[in-house]
Amino acid sequence: MRTPLIAGNWKMNKTASEAATFARELVQRTITSPAIEIVIAPPFTALDSVRHALGTSSSIGLAGQNLHWEDRGAYTGEVSAPMLKDLGCQYVILGHSERRALFGERDDVIQKKLAAAFRHGLKPILCVGESLGEREAGRTTEIIAGQLKGSLAGFTATQLAMLTIAYEPVWAIGTGKAASPEQAISVHQTIRQFLQREWSAALAQGTRILYGGSVTPQNASSFLASDEIDGALVGGACLQTESFASIADLAQKRTGH
Repeated sequence: MRTPLIAGNWKMNKTASEAATFARELVQRTITSPAIEIVIAPPFTALDSVRHALGTSSSIGLAGQNLHWEDRGAYTGEVSAPMLKDLGCQYVILGHSERRALFGERDDVIQKKLAAAFRHGLKPILCVGESLGEREAGRTTEIIAGQLKGSLAGFTATQLAMLTIAYEPVWAIGTGKAASPEQAISVHQTIRQFLQREWSAALAQGTRILYGGSVTPQNASSFLASDEIDGALVGGACLQTESFASIADLAQKRTGH
């Protein structure tokens, strides 16, 4: 069985001191269990303070929100995989729709970033998703398959065993309008079919696929009820301790623990 993952993408929110306070509150509020994984992705500036606030005994993991494909060099303003590893990150979010739309990231760039993550033992959470216009034009499957094909080109099944995929319909991110569970399940099935066709049934069945896009404590259980949905990549609702912990609680209840 795939272990559910609840990941919180803080985006450009919280100073280092605010983040540390949040992390301490989350540790007190969250009953962690080996039945699920909880990961938070603070801004780069807050990773160190969050790591120390979580403490060595916490099972809550850390993720970077992005990385550069080179290990070092003249790339002003960028952060590398070794830097994230040194700060205690186990995960990194790549290909988020905001990176694609606002910063022009293309699938070939995301592929290079994935390669850097794999090279340094960081587990990537690859985001894919279609716009409202693409969905209304009936192009959802085409767009998702294209993003996966471009981003995952050249990787082996062994490398991709470290991968988590997050389906985030662009029209649902930050809009308060989540996809329906049926819409999400359909795309998750499309993703598994792609992985099976391009690599293997074992990879398709072993890969965690999260749903992201206006996930809240009120709608999370409807997504987590499906065996096709292995957790959530949470945006706005992860910025409040109680709402994020509530979503984690729902995931834990699904496992029966």
